Amino acid sequence: MKAAKKVKLAVQPIPEGHHTITPGLMVRGAGKAIDFYKKVFGAEEIYRMHGPDGKSILHAELRIGDSRIYLGDEFPSMGGRAPESLGGTPVSINLYVENVDAVFERAVKEGATVRMPVADMFWGDRYGKIADPFGHEWGISTHKEDLTPVEIRRGAEEFFRKQAGGE
Repeated sequence: MKAAKKVKLAVQPIPEGHHTITPGLMVRGAGKAIDFYKKVFGAEEIYRMHGPDGKSILHAELRIGDSRIYLGDEFPSMGGRAPESLGGTPVSINLYVENVDAVFERAVKEGATVRMPVADMFWGDRYGKIADPFGHEWGISTHKEDLTPVEIRRGAEEFFRKQAGGE
């Protein structure tokens, strides 16, 4: 009898449930970060892989809304450093939610630091910015109004004039 021929199925270039870009975060205390993201952002844990020590997290996948985010504990020996090790982060993760005020309040209650209080913004979103307890910055928004580029530009000019004390 002949051996069965192995049939190779077509693999999708972007895995099911993913988008083209998936942020990956390095943190100190990935387990605590996963708990924070679950409580604050309603994240669902999809996958968790522990390191050889059985404690550290090499890779985890979370779903927040319709998007995924990867995260793991920092591994400086492999080039993976958390914001605390780097003295901050130049990156902001932007998250759209149904109720920015409620999510923002929950984040602060759970230990996030306010970087910018929630306010109605010139581009049509209600928006605020926090740093999570692990050093990552999140811009949290609820879209309130569709505006044209001209309306946004006018709003921006007014916003920056107020910021400069020109009103």
